[in-house]
Amino acid sequence: MSHPLVHRRAVLAGLAALAAPGQLLAKTAGPVLEPLSIVTARGPVSFQVEIAADDQSRARGLMHRRSLAPDRGMLFDFHTPRPVSFWMRNTYISLDMIFIRADGRILSIARNTVPLSEEGVPSGGPVRAVLELIGGRAAEIGALPGDRVIHRIFPRG
Repeated sequence: MSHPLVHRRAVLAGLAALAAPGQLLAKTAGPVLEPLSIVTARGPVSFQVEIAADDQSRARGLMHRRSLAPDRGMLFDFHTPRPVSFWMRNTYISLDMIFIRADGRILSIARNTVPLSEEGVPSGGPVRAVLELIGGRAAEIGALPGDRVIHRIFPRG
C-alpha cells in the first residue's frame, strides 16, 4: 500500500513534467510580429516587423542577430518626432535604416550600413520611427524618400 505523501509527490512530479513542454515552447517562441507595408512607385510591399517601443528594446535592437529574412524587420517607435542617430555596434548583418516622419512618409534611407560600426547614422531630421530591414532590401523594393509606410502607429491617409 502506498503512502499518501508519496502518491501526492508522484502526481505533482507528473504534472510538472506535463507543464515543462509548454514552458519550453513559451521560451522558444519567436518575437511578436506586426504587419507593415511600404507603398513604393512599384506598389505595396509587405513585411512582418518586431516593435521596439521602449528604451530597453530600442537599445538592444537587432544586435547579435546573424540573419534577417527579406520579409522581416524591426520598427523602432520613438512616439514623439525627434532627430535620431543609430549605430551598428554588435550588429553582425548589414541593414537598411528607413527613417520615417510622424505622417508615415520616409524622410531618408541609410542603405547597406556597415556591420559592427560605431559611426553614427543620423536621421537627417525629426522622425517618429526607424524601420530596419536587411541590407539592400530598400533598393530591391524601390523604396525612396517620400514613400508611405503603413503601420498602426502612423495616421491613415
